[in-house]
Amino acid sequence: MAIFAISDLHLPARQKPMDIFGDHWANHFDRISQDWREHVSESDVVLLPGDLTWAMHLEEALEDIRRVGELPGRKLLLRGNHDYWWSAIGRVRRALPEGMFAIQNDCIQLDGVLFAGTRGWTIPAGEHPDPDDVRIYQRERMRLEMSLKEAHRRDAEAPLVAMMHYPPRIECDAGFTDILARYGVSDCVYGHLHGAGLYSAIRGERDGIRYHQVSCDGLDFKMYKLPELL
Repeated sequence: MAIFAISDLHLPARQKPMDIFGDHWANHFDRISQDWREHVSESDVVLLPGDLTWAMHLEEALEDIRRVGELPGRKLLLRGNHDYWWSAIGRVRRALPEGMFAIQNDCIQLDGVLFAGTRGWTIPAGEHPDPDDVRIYQRERMRLEMSLKEAHRRDAEAPLVAMMHYPPRIECDAGFTDILARYGVSDCVYGHLHGAGLYSAIRGERDGIRYHQVSCDGLDFKMYKLPELL
C-alpha cells in the first residue's frame, strides 16, 4: 500500500470553475485525474485533507464526490474551511461511494496504518489575537486530541498519520505540534495554502514529525506520494 495525498481540489459543483483564479488552474481536475490514474492503484490510499468542492449543500456536492470516487484507490476525506456541504457526519458518510471514508473526531485503520486528524484553524498570533480565532483554535485542538486518542486506543503501536486542512504550525508558533508529538504522529499532511502563501509553508521534518504541504496548485496538479513511514 502506497499513501498519496492531494488537497484543495476545489471542484466546481457546476458553478465555479477554478480558472477564474488564473490560467494555471485551467482544466485542473483533468490534469489531476490523469496523473492520479497513472500512479495510484486500487490498493493505495489517497488522503484528501479538505476543500474538495465549492458546493454549498450535500446534494450539490454529489457529482464532484462521484468524480473523485471513480478514481483508483481508497480515499480519506477531511473537512476544509470551504466544505460548506459537509453537514452532519452521518449524512456525509451515507453519501460517500464505496472506498471513500470521512474522518471527523475519530480515525480509520487501513492495512495496519492509522489515519486521524481535524480541520484545524488559523494559529492565533500577536499580543491581541481575535477572540473568535482563539475559541475556534482551542476547539480544534480538542478535536485533534480526540481523534488521536481514538487512534491510540485502537492500536498504540501502529504507524499514525495525521491530516489537517490548516497548517499545523507556523515559523513563530508550534501550533498543534505538541499534540501531534504526544501521540507519536510520524507524518502530517495539510493543505489550505495557495499562491504566495505556499512559500512560507512548513515542509520536511521538524522535531521528529514530517510535514507535507499538499495543496494541488503547489504540486503542479500532480499526486504527492508520502515517503516510507517512520
